[in-house]
Amino acid sequence: MIRVLLADDQSLVRAGFRALLDAQPDIEVTGEAPDGEEALRKVRELRPDIVLMDIRMPLLDGLAATRRITEDAALKDVKVVMLTTFELDEYVFEAIRSGASGFLVKDTEPEELLRAVRAVVDGDALLSPGVTRRLIAEFAARSKEPEAEGALTGLTEREREVMALVGIGLSNEEIARRLVVSPLTAKTHVSRTMVKLGARDRAQLVVLAYESGLVRPGWLG
Repeated sequence: MIRVLLADDQSLVRAGFRALLDAQPDIEVTGEAPDGEEALRKVRELRPDIVLMDIRMPLLDGLAATRRITEDAALKDVKVVMLTTFELDEYVFEAIRSGASGFLVKDTEPEELLRAVRAVVDGDALLSPGVTRRLIAEFAARSKEPEAEGALTGLTEREREVMALVGIGLSNEEIARRLVVSPLTAKTHVSRTMVKLGARDRAQLVVLAYESGLVRPGWLG
C-alpha cells in the first residue's frame, strides 16, 4: 500500500486529491496538512511514502518544507512531489534542486496523478508531460555555472552516456532504444549511476547532469 500525505492550503484541492487517491486499491491518504509546518510534523509522525506538496503555503512554504524533509536522514525514504498552478512556475527547478522527485500541475489529468504517485514511489522522477526537457533546460540555464566534470570521474563511459540521456528527459525505455539494450539494462545503468553520485532519485540525477556540465541547457539530444 502506497501511503500519501497531502500538503496544500486549499481544502478543496486536498479533498479532490483524497477522493481520487483513496479510491485506488493500492493507495491510501494517511494525512493532510494546510501549511508547511504542519506538513513537516505529519511527515515525521506518519512517515508516508510520498508527499504531494504545494509550493505556496503559509507559515512555511513548500520549498523550505521539502529541503527539511530531504536533508533529514531519518526521512530519506520519503519522496516529495511539488504541486504548482503553472507549468512554468519560477520555483520548479529550485524545487527539484531542493530534493523533490518532480512536480505536477494541479489541473493534471487524474490518470497522470495516479501514474505519478506510483512512478515516484518506484524511484522514477516525475515531471508533467510535455514540459520536462524544455523546463529543465530553461531553469538549468539560470542555475549556477557548471562545475568541472571531475565530479563524474567515478562513472564509466556508458554510465556517463546514460546520465546524459536521463538529463535530456529520456525514460528508461527511450534510453534502451537509443542504446539498443534492454529496458532492464538501462534501468540498471541509471541505478548504478545514482548510487555512485549519491543521487537521491532520478530528478537529482538530472540536476547533476546539468550542474556538472555533462548536459548543456538547450541540448535536447
